[in-house]
Amino acid sequence: MNRTSTPRPPLVIAAILIAAIILSCSNTAFDIAQGHVGQLSNLTTMKELKDLFSADSLVALNPSTDQETLVGEVEVYNTLGEKLLVISPADEYNPESVIANIRILDPRYTTKNGINAQSNFGQVKAAHDIQSIDNAINAVVVYLKDSDLYLTIDKKHLPENVRYDYSSKIESSQIPNDAPFKYFMIGW
Repeated sequence: MNRTSTPRPPLVIAAILIAAIILSCSNTAFDIAQGHVGQLSNLTTMKELKDLFSADSLVALNPSTDQETLVGEVEVYNTLGEKLLVISPADEYNPESVIANIRILDPRYTTKNGINAQSNFGQVKAAHDIQSIDNAINAVVVYLKDSDLYLTIDKKHLPENVRYDYSSKIESSQIPNDAPFKYFMIGW
């Protein structure tokens, strides 16, 4: 009896689909997109952080008396001791609270346009439309159109004629292209 083994088409298709899913999931660990940063979303609660970052270290900046409960702002460190993120809840005292803000420090977290914490203002202007710019005391806050992202740039990088004027409207043309971010943030 001659048995020839030929792959069954459904098995081949299933294998291809599984491989595609695995490859697509592996790229999302550090993706920044509308409504999510890596594995965090605008629906993630503070109590879920320990499971999501089980291989990393979480440091509560305002620790609760209960060592198991995360409340307030939390820093995320990888196994090498490098700070990746600073996560702030909507309600400082509620572990059920959703995340309100994330300060992104690790440059592996990147938008689909290649923007990360080590990018500069020129790269942002080339990749995103600017919605508005707020003039704060020591920095300018840049909000991006159709995005949860915003960034701050220290005023020491601005021309002197606008650096000390707290009431003037800052235009994107007044911010040098090589200006680095002071903070690279997501706000939900």
